[in-house]
Formats: sequence, C-alpha cells, structure tokens
Amino acid sequence: MRPIPRFATPSERSRAACAAAMLACTALVAPALSAQSVDRSTPPTLAAPTPLVMPTAVERTLPNGLRLIVVEQRKLPLLDAVLLLRHGSEVDPAGKDGLAALTAALLREGTATRTSAQVAEQQAFLGIRLGSGASLEQTTISLHTPTAVLDSAWALMGDIVLNPTFPDAEVERVRNETLTGLLQLRDRPPAIADRAFNALLYGESHPYGRSSGGTEQTVPGITRNDIAEFWRTWYKPNAATLIIVGDITVAEAERRANALFGAWTRGTLPTVAVATPPTRTVSEAATSITLIDKPGAPQASFRLGSVGVARSTPDYHALMVLNTALGGSFTSRLNANLRETKGYTYGAGSSFAMRRDPGPFVARAEIVAEKSDSALIEFMKELRAIRTTMSPAELEKAKQYLILGFPERFETTGDVAAQLAPLVTYNLPLDTWSGFQRGVDRVTAADVQRVATRYLDPAALRIVIVGDRATIEAPLRATGIAPVVVRDVMGRELPRP
Repeated sequence: MRPIPRFATPSERSRAACAAAMLACTALVAPALSAQSVDRSTPPTLAAPTPLVMPTAVERTLPNGLRLIVVEQRKLPLLDAVLLLRHGSEVDPAGKDGLAALTAALLREGTATRTSAQVAEQQAFLGIRLGSGASLEQTTISLHTPTAVLDSAWALMGDIVLNPTFPDAEVERVRNETLTGLLQLRDRPPAIADRAFNALLYGESHPYGRSSGGTEQTVPGITRNDIAEFWRTWYKPNAATLIIVGDITVAEAERRANALFGAWTRGTLPTVAVATPPTRTVSEAATSITLIDKPGAPQASFRLGSVGVARSTPDYHALMVLNTALGGSFTSRLNANLRETKGYTYGAGSSFAMRRDPGPFVARAEIVAEKSDSALIEFMKELRAIRTTMSPAELEKAKQYLILGFPERFETTGDVAAQLAPLVTYNLPLDTWSGFQRGVDRVTAADVQRVATRYLDPAALRIVIVGDRATIEAPLRATGIAPVVVRDVMGRELPRP
C-alpha cells in the first residue's frame, strides 16, 4: 500500500486512512465471499409471516355525540389526531360541486382569533402538521404533533374546526387557485380520462360520477355564504369521530376531547338521498369505447371498468387477492404483459374503489399512442384470462404479497390513524384489520374464480381512451372489440355539425 504523503492536508490524510481501512476489510471479507456458493437461479425463500399484533382501540362517546377512538402508543413522544366527519362531496348541492372541498380547505385560512398567516406561522413555529380536506364520503381535519407542544397544537386544531371565519379575500384566493387547477387538468389526459370514466359509469347526477373538487362551471359560483352555510349545516359533533393515536392515555385523551370539543353543539343533519347508478339499456350494456381527442398527445390514457362492490362486501379478501394478481402489484398480469413483455407503458394496474355503495373497478395505463390498438387487445385478453382458474403458485404469490406487506400499514401513529379512518367511514368493526391476514390466507383459487366471474365481465365494460384521435381512432376501430364513440372531455356527446 502506498504510504500517506508526509505533507498531506488533514482531509487528504483522512481520505487515505479511510481507503486503507476499506482495503483491509475487503481483504478479510473476500475469502469468505469466494467460499460461498450463491444460487442465483431461484429467488430466496420467504420466511413465515410474523403475526401482527394490532393496537387496541378504545372507544368513548362524548355527551354531544362526538365519537372518540383512542389508541395508546407510548414509545415516541408523538401524537396524531384525525377529526373525521362522515359527509363529503356527496352532499354538495346541485350546481355547487366542489363546495365541501372548498369549505374544508378554507378552515385553515382564518379564525375568530387568527388570520390565515397567523395559522401558518403557528404551525411552523410549533413544528406540527395541520391539514384539512374533503373527499367523496368524508371530511378530515388532521394533526401531527410532538407531545411537547400538544397544548398549543390541540388548541389550534380546535380553533380551525370551531371558529372559522372564511374571510372574503381568502375565499376569493382559494376559489381562484382551485379554478386554475381545474383548468390545468384539461391539458392532462390522465385527469380527463378519470373524470370522463366516472361520469360515464355513474352519470353526472350521481355523486360518484362527479368530481369532488368541482368543475370550471360550478366553482366560480360558490360564494362565501355557501361555504359558511355548508359549515353550519354539516359540521356537527354527532356526525363526527375523533381518532387519537400516540403518546397519551385514554383518560387524558377523553379529558382533552371534552375540554376542546365538549361545548360543540350537536344538531340535526339533513337527510341524504340514496343515489343509485343509472340503469344501462340493453344496447348500452355491451362493452363500448369512448374516445376523447387530445391532439398531439404522445400517449393514450386507458380506463376500462365497471361498477364494482361496496366496502361491506363479504368478498373483500377474495377481491384483494384477485386484484393483486390482475393489476395490484408490480408483478401482476397487466404490468408484466403491457410493461415488461410488450413495452407499451411504464406501468399498468387495476383497483377496486370500495365505498359505502359499490364503487368503480378500473384497469388503467398510459400507453404509447401507436400501440393503442395492440394494448387494448392485451387489456381485454387479461380481463378474460383472470376469470379462469389461477395456478397454485400465482395464488400463493398474491396472498403472500398482501400478508407480508400488511404490517407496514401500521408503522407510525399517523399510519394507525389512517387505517382506522375507513373503518369509521364505512361503519366497520374497529377490530376489522385483526382478521385481514387470516382472511387473505383462507382465499382459494375457487374463490378468486368466483369473484372474477361475478364482478369482471369483459362483455360489459366502459372503456375510455384519451389520445390523439387522428393517430389512434382507425386502429382502435379495426380491432373490432367494441363500437367507438367520440365525445368531449367530460364524456358528453359532441354537438352535431
């Protein structure tokens, strides 16, 4: 080994010393490595899954009807809290799509005692995360905080929930930002495909067929009075659940919840009409292709699917195994075919969006434009093939993927709170996740074939493809898979010339 120069700088001498140490380690380890025979022809054998011990959730109810769920996790001085309201954009009034989302976003933009800037400044000063938002079926206000600043963080969370003022200037700013974002989506084929697919599948009068963020037509008409009235109507403790996970006892969590939200007045909520998807006629029941023109697009956005199942389905575990094999993992059939074998896309997948009512099943990918016809053929081939018997090896791989990956959903206090939230939204028992791994392990090939046959019908699909019409229309028609109808970016019929 070359000696270190006598007049080397300290940094040079340090680097040389590190290099010498690395060489010495290599010399010691190399003989051991060479003596090992590593068989790279087969993948490593998976170890048996370690049973996951789920955290205990304790439930209380405050006098005003607020439901409280507490999970003690005392290892780190951290706490996550989620206030979950059981209504979201599905209760937006007609012509006011996006109202729930705007209301939730504006909670943090000013209260009776703090301006928007002061709310943001206090978050930064405390080193906490405070968020709010609304989706289709729920509204959430979330807090992540060190317990050292819990008093201040807790007070700030309560302030934005109980005392928002919705200042006119902030309403105008957030509304304009929302509208700008919606206009930008018009230039993004994946977003166009998502919106059109849902609108065609459910109809624009159904909550699942509308955009929870609103549209370019509805958002400009939402006023401050609309927002304040929505908050007064739907933000009630008897329609809310407070989930607390972290370094806190159940007694302390209940005391804090009572102190902060105990004076929140309960109220009667409006009746929500049950929406049902539109009934398709005999002629509409067959698979159809909707083509939306995006001139010059180098890729085509594919969405293929149908109305699926509600979260309460007894077929939940079998459907999870089915979807994992079809398009829910990197080694799934769709991704292995369209990405790895054919090279048509960077990724293809599928999912069941399970909600209070049956949500959509959708298979998706962004496909290089000149291969749109070939990709459609492969999509249909995989959707037909998954209905046949699954091999024991593929079944076991899908089950192990779900079972071994399940514990990572509960690594942090925020993760635990996030996993409890859908149990509340869909009125499921709090110990639901305790049986997940056992439920998956019990799924058989016959179960997968049964649910695939029941819920996936290649002869009755909605197919939406967004791309350059001049390039892809003729090849798509030539496949003969289904009639092709050209529509606008909302999936609506084009005006006749």
